Amino acid sequence: MKRVVSAEEMRWCDETTIKTYGIPGLLLMENAGRGVVEVVKQEFSSLESKHILVICGKGNNGGDGFVVARMLLNSCRHISILLAASPSELKGDAKTNFKILQTIAKKSKDQIIIRRYSKRLLAKLPKPDIIVDAMFGTGFAGSVRKPFTDIIQWVNQQKAKIVAVDIPSGINGTTGVVENCAVHANATITFGCLKSGLLCNQGRELVGSVRVVDIGIPRMVSEDKRLRTFLVEKSDVQRILPKRSIHAHKYSVGKVLVLAGSRGLTGAAALCCTSALRSGAGAVVLGTPESVYPILARKLTETMVFPLPATSAGTLSLAALDIIRERLSWAVVIVIGPGLSLNSEIKQLIFKILLEYRGKTLIDADGLNALAVDGISKLHSSRAQFILTPHVGEFSRLTGLSSIEIEHRRKEAACVLAKQIEATVVLKGVPTVTASSEGNCFINSTGNPGMATAGAGDVLSGIIAGLWAQGISGTEAAWAGVYLHGLSGDIVAKKIGEQSLVATDIIEYLPFALQNVEAGEAM
Repeated sequence: MKRVVSAEEMRWCDETTIKTYGIPGLLLMENAGRGVVEVVKQEFSSLESKHILVICGKGNNGGDGFVVARMLLNSCRHISILLAASPSELKGDAKTNFKILQTIAKKSKDQIIIRRYSKRLLAKLPKPDIIVDAMFGTGFAGSVRKPFTDIIQWVNQQKAKIVAVDIPSGINGTTGVVENCAVHANATITFGCLKSGLLCNQGRELVGSVRVVDIGIPRMVSEDKRLRTFLVEKSDVQRILPKRSIHAHKYSVGKVLVLAGSRGLTGAAALCCTSALRSGAGAVVLGTPESVYPILARKLTETMVFPLPATSAGTLSLAALDIIRERLSWAVVIVIGPGLSLNSEIKQLIFKILLEYRGKTLIDADGLNALAVDGISKLHSSRAQFILTPHVGEFSRLTGLSSIEIEHRRKEAACVLAKQIEATVVLKGVPTVTASSEGNCFINSTGNPGMATAGAGDVLSGIIAGLWAQGISGTEAAWAGVYLHGLSGDIVAKKIGEQSLVATDIIEYLPFALQNVEAGEAM
């Protein structure tokens, strides 16, 4: 699996490479610059005729930019360097590379020009074909200050293609948050490892296409066990997808019990059950209030539906507990929550089941809302294995964190909750992250805005439950289910567009997503 690092973790990788393994920072900078130039040559044809502007800050990111400018001289007719700092502010490896560039510039005045920033200069600069952004690196956090706000505004107004060195300037390298402004790049060439800030929040929208280049950090550093965040890709899901034995029968390939539905919310139950079957579960049983049983029995052909005692409001009654107990021993996985509604009787029923059952339990929707009301800490009293699948609103109710706090630190928030309750937590959103109780975090790489539609979460719960029931671990079922759910949505969007996408489309195209993964096909 491809590792994803925070700014702090990347700093540790750099320092360990330099101090422990004796690889000079100057060499890492040289490799970084060379990597950028190689990608630029691949992405843009006929560099000889292009005017390239490299904008450099005072730190190591600026030092990378100096290397880029020097190496591009061999392929480009005209290079301009805009220095957004005083030369006296440059230090270490960045200063060394600036001096090299100065020496070359004195002997190649027609090909390379180094200019100090001024607001007046921006208006007079020749229009570039390509802009290389080397102002701030992954260690940047907070608000951009002048003169960089003016420079970034000017860069974003240009018609040039914009290439960001390591990360677009203005984006927090860990969270992806942009406080006030950031470069909007067409392409980002990042070094050593993928940064979490490139995948989250505004960063995700501003990076363009992302390429990771090897700058010589030893594998024992970049794959150190302390780096515990991963990007989920097709090959990862392909590796763990359940394989059916030639001797398989319907009860050997996954039995799922779903407790879902209430008056007015039958769709959630139907979506969850159907997606569990489509993901490969051999048998799915739905327990639902007797008041809506006729609707769901008629709607669901492959799911076995059984009626349960209901309240006058059309929700599950506490009197259903004994009947449910009889079914629990049959199930490999139970799903509790989609469309259940929430009242005092439902809450009592949910907690009795959660505390009595010792098997695999996925909690979603109103199951999560019940936990939020009566305290998630009660899960510690249970011997069951749990997967929780909250969206941001449900996560907020579970933890007391604000939506903004969660979105700004979604990876960290999910990991804290997973450890706290010793469960797998799937925090839905952009991107969806799966956190294990052991401290690992998995960032999803599929999905699109069209999937922001009613019922998509119920489909996800069914997919995860179906995979889990087939014998893979809870955490694997969670991140693989999230990937397949997003991939199916991407296939739908490619066929009909994002605007018209609905939850049943995700189920309809799930078989194609599974085929795509199994065959290792490109989208």
